[in-house]
Amino acid sequence: MTRPGATARRADPLAVHSGPGARVVAAPAKLNLFLEIIAKRPDGYHDLESLMVAIDLFDTLEIQTRTDSTLALTCDPPSLSTGPDNLVYKAAVALRARAGRTQLGATIHLTKRVPMQAGLGGGSSDAAAALVGLNEIWKLGLTREELVAIAATIGSDVAFFLTPDMSAAWCTGRGEVVAPEEPPARGFHFVLVCPPVGLGTAGVYKRLTVPPEPNSGAALRAAFRAGDPAALGRELFNRLEGPALELEPLVGRVRHRLAACGPCGALMSGSGSAVFAVCRDRAHAVHVANEFARARPADEPESRVLVVRSFTP
Repeated sequence: MTRPGATARRADPLAVHSGPGARVVAAPAKLNLFLEIIAKRPDGYHDLESLMVAIDLFDTLEIQTRTDSTLALTCDPPSLSTGPDNLVYKAAVALRARAGRTQLGATIHLTKRVPMQAGLGGGSSDAAAALVGLNEIWKLGLTREELVAIAATIGSDVAFFLTPDMSAAWCTGRGEVVAPEEPPARGFHFVLVCPPVGLGTAGVYKRLTVPPEPNSGAALRAAFRAGDPAALGRELFNRLEGPALELEPLVGRVRHRLAACGPCGALMSGSGSAVFAVCRDRAHAVHVANEFARARPADEPESRVLVVRSFTP
């Protein structure tokens, strides 16, 4: 696991180790600092606006070429699916098809550290890392734009993790239209709390009411660019938070308790279940994390608590 408070790194999925026909690729998690739903589309999806930031919590993919056409995926933990419903597998199949090279094979091992059904984009990041790593070891030479086009067929958030020098982006459409956001000179520090429950995106959206007048993210984007944690904390917003808290009361309990520990602001990420708090600096984040853990009621299941930081380019 990435060490809390580690030196900020680029979040673009990159090979952190390479050898002949092999790559080890890091796949970061993300937070939604702002998420508003604009409209429901005729295809059943929703148009949205969101400011996403990558954080220093990673899954890793170990990828090796094969001499046959087999796509062999293993996972840690081993309880994870290794078939067509896994986004890593889906990305590999889509990439082969797009390149017209279905004879290519690979052995892939996924180590999961980013919680699932938490609104942290772990599966999407894994898919993006697979696209990048396989494009390299198969020597396909596809451009980033071509990979983004494939990503749109896999999942709405995948394109975010393919943004060059990605640290933050303003995402629109279904989330697949990505515009890099100018980051502050220094990363933000967060406390990330992952309750021992998951939330399915579809279930949260079913409880959603599209607002007649969407909120603007302009003030939050300005606070982000200014590197002002106090202003950023005041402007945090997630339209999906209300429906998610109705669906899973524990998430609401954790979110409100985290907000009472003295951060600049607290919010649920994506469609949940993870919640996070914006802090002034690392020392403040450590204090908030310790206070949250210390004050846990006896009847509240224990959550995973991490101190993390956003990336800077």
